[in-house]
Amino acid sequence: MDLEHQLAGNQAQSMVDARRHPRFTFQASIRVYARDCEVVRGETVDLSQSGVAAMMRVEVPVGEVVRLEFSVPSGDVEIHAVVRQRNAFRYGFQFLESSSSQDLIGRTCRDLAMKRALPGSE
Repeated sequence: MDLEHQLAGNQAQSMVDARRHPRFTFQASIRVYARDCEVVRGETVDLSQSGVAAMMRVEVPVGEVVRLEFSVPSGDVEIHAVVRQRNAFRYGFQFLESSSSQDLIGRTCRDLAMKRALPGSE
């Protein structure tokens, strides 16, 4: 294998390693409480143990700490997060604290992983 292919492979592996937890498609209503505006409503796109992505029509500044509220099959989640990225109407939030909400999120991600692993589930 030549050096160019080796470097490309290493870069691809680094990108995979950069994400700590797998993402799972997950759709639910979400409410975002930012410091300087009223509640922002949206829809989640995907979920991991460390964050959630959502589509929203109202701008929330990148870097801002917000409170998120959404429901997973095993209960209601209320958790603080930081807005990590924005691409048009899609926002990425990284969870900040460890709480009982993280337990619910972890359980949901494990259930989604099991569902994904079943033959014919996708």
